[in-house]
Amino acid sequence: EYDSNKPNNHDKIICDFILKETLGKGTFGVVKLAVNSQTGEKVSIKIINESKLPKEEKLNFLREIEILRNLKHPNVIRLYSHISKEKQLYLITEYIKGIELLQYISLKKKIPESEACIYFQQIISGLEYLHKMGIVHRDIKPENILVDHHLKEIKIIDFGLSNKYTKNSNLLSTLCGSPLYAAPEVLQGRGYKPRPVDIWSCGVES
Repeated sequence: EYDSNKPNNHDKIICDFILKETLGKGTFGVVKLAVNSQTGEKVSIKIINESKLPKEEKLNFLREIEILRNLKHPNVIRLYSHISKEKQLYLITEYIKGIELLQYISLKKKIPESEACIYFQQIISGLEYLHKMGIVHRDIKPENILVDHHLKEIKIIDFGLSNKYTKNSNLLSTLCGSPLYAAPEVLQGRGYKPRPVDIWSCGVES
């Protein structure tokens, strides 16, 4: 009988985690499903090839780790740990059984208003928490929202473009995010306040 908590000949093991199927792919790495061989818990592991990572992208990745390690909210992806091994960076987060909001919208064609309101309220709740923690996401879009439509729950993911700020911080100036969802002041390359750019993206997304 097959035991998913035990490795087979094709599985790669990182510390106590048995790597399984690929959940997604990005420019500089992949996201894998993994199982803790000691507890049986499923997690997601983002794997980045450090040797192929441009300097700026590596700084973004390290900043993402620094930001996520202090976050705990039901609508924000949870970071458990990170590992650096053999020129590979591993970001271990909670496993969400769901799909990107963009995929869900494409499948459904039209989401009922009552259901859309549930998801939108959760997105705003997650952003309110992030802003209280002094963090701006800067890339809110359906691709960065995971949805479990059975439980009617969402998680905000992908903090690669996020940054910290304080009430006394200067205006941010980095041109980043996705053009279709970015606020005008971001695209114009001038200074912008952190919180409004996330709110703008939510308005476009809805």
